[in-house]
Amino acid sequence: MILEKQVKAALLGLSIGLAGIAFAATPLAAQTLRVMSGTASSPLNVPMNRAVVVEADSPFAEISIANPGIADISTLSDRTIYVLGKTPGRTTLTLLGADGRLITNVEVRVTPDIAEFKERLRQILPGEAIEVRTANDGIVMSGVVSSAARMDRALDLAQRYAPGRVSNLMGVGGTQQVMLEVKFAEMSRTISKSLSSSLSMLGTGNPSVVGATGSLLGTPPTANVEGSLRLGLSAGAFQFGILLEALESKGVVRTLAEPNLVALSGQEASFLAGGEYPVPVIDNDGGVTVSYKPFGVELKFIPRVVDQDIINLELIAAVSGIDPTVGFVNNGISVSGFRRRETSTTVEMHDGQSFAVAGLLQDDFRDLNGQVPWLGDIPILGALFRSAEYKREQSELVIIITAHLVSPTRGEALALPTDRIRPPTEAELFLSGRTASSNVPRSGGAGEVARQDFSGSYGYVMGD
Repeated sequence: MILEKQVKAALLGLSIGLAGIAFAATPLAAQTLRVMSGTASSPLNVPMNRAVVVEADSPFAEISIANPGIADISTLSDRTIYVLGKTPGRTTLTLLGADGRLITNVEVRVTPDIAEFKERLRQILPGEAIEVRTANDGIVMSGVVSSAARMDRALDLAQRYAPGRVSNLMGVGGTQQVMLEVKFAEMSRTISKSLSSSLSMLGTGNPSVVGATGSLLGTPPTANVEGSLRLGLSAGAFQFGILLEALESKGVVRTLAEPNLVALSGQEASFLAGGEYPVPVIDNDGGVTVSYKPFGVELKFIPRVVDQDIINLELIAAVSGIDPTVGFVNNGISVSGFRRRETSTTVEMHDGQSFAVAGLLQDDFRDLNGQVPWLGDIPILGALFRSAEYKREQSELVIIITAHLVSPTRGEALALPTDRIRPPTEAELFLSGRTASSNVPRSGGAGEVARQDFSGSYGYVMGD
């Protein structure tokens, strides 16, 4: 009997020592749950890796835990139990009396340690109104955060405390719609100069023409093009004709397109101003089907509001048009080629900032000289048997994008291109010859647009 008491005392001392070590490792104020004898107990919530102390009104002789992997127990006395949470989950703690009678069953709920999680959340994301609760074995997060990036950071941190058991009920505040302004500006210039000559002789036989290439033509040269000069003279039965062609041409083309498009953060938006060109396609059976290829001003982008006013953009922008100079004819069907300028990129910018995401400067030069062999080498007169052609093409393309965070507005604050024009009355049409009359609004967004002056030059100008 004395030996049994000594063993019990040693075990009790060892349990108290282990409990002291556990408390030193996890400094948390002990949470006490009083178990009333013979009555059902309320659930016992134990944070993971933390401990609580359970006290009973009557002494117990035996205790057991249904799942030791969820919670670990040790006795501090015949009335006190030390419960340590190990893994999130639920289990049952059973207390038995000396006669084997059931005292009570206590439901033990081990939950993630949200106290430490809340502290880390405040340190990493200060100022964010995020509420954290426990539900079953996981963490429930709610509230409104300032950006999607901060919400992702909060979820990543929560996964470390409850892997795979995080419920996200948070919303993103602020403006989450992005308007993208894209400007396509292209200038092209073409300069060409040519000088050629032809010499013809008409006698009693067939007429012949000798040109810069030395070919024989069936008819005398005629001056039917710009910059041509034809001279003729007779010598007995022969007639001579000289044709000089000198031509210089210049051309400038300007292309400017400014598509604007609005999309929600994380959603794709597309824009096409142009048309679709039919292209015949031969199938495996030899039949001809028609597919349509879009052309014009194309724009696709996916905006992502990263943090407050920082915008990440995935962008595809293109300008295309039909180019008949690179087409072909097959079985009587003429198919034109396409000229396309496209950029695909990902950029990041603040609200209202701009990027020149693409630029192209192209300069093509061609110089051709041709002459009739030997005759073109004759001094002075050899110019009649030579031709020269000079051509230079220059083009410049710039694509500039600007991103804005936008919010919806009232309909009356918006202006349409048709707000400034109204159909003419019968008197204005037949008596004055007016095809349209100005209708200048005085207030609202349309009035603001009407007061702006859009006259004058714009775009890019290339000099000689």
